[in-house]
Amino acid sequence: MAALQARTLANAGFDVLQIDLLGCGDSSGDFAEATWASWLVDVSLGYQWLRTQTTAPLTLWGLRAGCLLAASAAVDLPETPNLIFWQPVISGKQHWQRFVRLKIAAELSSGQTKGVAEQIKQQLAAGHAVEIAGYKVSPALAERLQNAELIPPAGYSGRVAWLELSSRENATLPPLHQSRIEQWRDAKVTVDARMINGPAFWQNAEIEEAPELLAETLAVLESWQ
Repeated sequence: MAALQARTLANAGFDVLQIDLLGCGDSSGDFAEATWASWLVDVSLGYQWLRTQTTAPLTLWGLRAGCLLAASAAVDLPETPNLIFWQPVISGKQHWQRFVRLKIAAELSSGQTKGVAEQIKQQLAAGHAVEIAGYKVSPALAERLQNAELIPPAGYSGRVAWLELSSRENATLPPLHQSRIEQWRDAKVTVDARMINGPAFWQNAEIEEAPELLAETLAVLESWQ
């Protein structure tokens, strides 16, 4: 889906760089080596390369927890980027707890679910990576993820497109997300928030398209020109 979006934007005349962060996709390294800091370096290197290719206005685009990373990276770049959030995670701590529940669910068949959450906590505190859903997560990555919140960075002056999906007709943004959007707006950030009809493609191992999301994303970018 992300690759399709990149092609859609490129075909519309936008300069697009889609990168695989350390340990992800076709990038070098193992996921166990990934840290929040290394991912921020990847974003910075991507920015530096882009600026050798184009002078177009800068936009960072994130999906789910990638929105937390994009907001974090925005404050360290030499210029203020606009932000596109796809189905943003608003709390890294809550997102991490979902990972822990995946680990607990995986242990159900062996009957070893008791104390799994505490074992994970102790393992990370001892400096050891934990394996969840086939991925080894480093203590550094787990810590930074748990501390991440989707709040406006101090002094941020860009624009934000907040795009969420629902398969239900006439769905509205969840109250907690709406409250967080208002927090950005209270910080004088212009937020274009839209609920779009479409599938939860990030939960599906098969390739699934969300054409309305692509169309709305393109519409937002064009409105920023």
